[in-house]
Amino acid sequence: MAAEEHLFESASPRRVPITLTHVQYDEGDLLGMVLAWFSLLPIFILVGFVTLITFRRDLHTCCFLAGIVANEGINFVLKHVIKAPRPSNTIYTHSLFVEYGMPSSHAQFMSCFATYLVLFFFIRTKMLYLWKGLLSCLVIAAMVMVFISRVYLGYHTYAQMLCGVVAGAMFAWLWFAVVHLGLSPWFPHISSWKISEYLLLRDMSLIPNVLWYEYTAIRMETRSRMRKAQ
Repeated sequence: MAAEEHLFESASPRRVPITLTHVQYDEGDLLGMVLAWFSLLPIFILVGFVTLITFRRDLHTCCFLAGIVANEGINFVLKHVIKAPRPSNTIYTHSLFVEYGMPSSHAQFMSCFATYLVLFFFIRTKMLYLWKGLLSCLVIAAMVMVFISRVYLGYHTYAQMLCGVVAGAMFAWLWFAVVHLGLSPWFPHISSWKISEYLLLRDMSLIPNVLWYEYTAIRMETRSRMRKAQ
């Protein structure tokens, strides 16, 4: 019976996990549980991107997401060029992962996201510097928490995380320069294309406070319709 089970196991194909959300922590470790949720921040951010683009259709947000996707592509290439293994001192190494660990995709994702947002806050927005600083500290703190979580849970070494942070920050600077200097001047022209009108793509880069603009525009339209209905 044991020989038959061994033969069946050897004949079965190797099962490969999808590690996108497969995060483990030691049972009873409250800190590990909290950090495991922080480790899922990139997934939540991607969901936020899709939601924001679906309802706003802003060209700059679309370009931001395109940069995030390109950054992930660069991470994939770097991992398969460097071919550094995951930490050897963790029980998860052989049971969960079939991918390399250098640079960390989580660190590179969060570094790219945080660096781009900080540049956007200080260069593109008209907010008070106090708000720019507070929001920048918030996104950097989120990046640091993801950094800590991946090391604490044993998924990466410090070197792998630092490599990801550097790679993500460098690409964010480059991509922000491309969008800000190269693509943004073309946004008004792109938004006038037929395909853009069909997809309801818009350029909101010249509006200093989109939230206030939408609030006042909807309020004025509501009042106008109420007057017509009377």
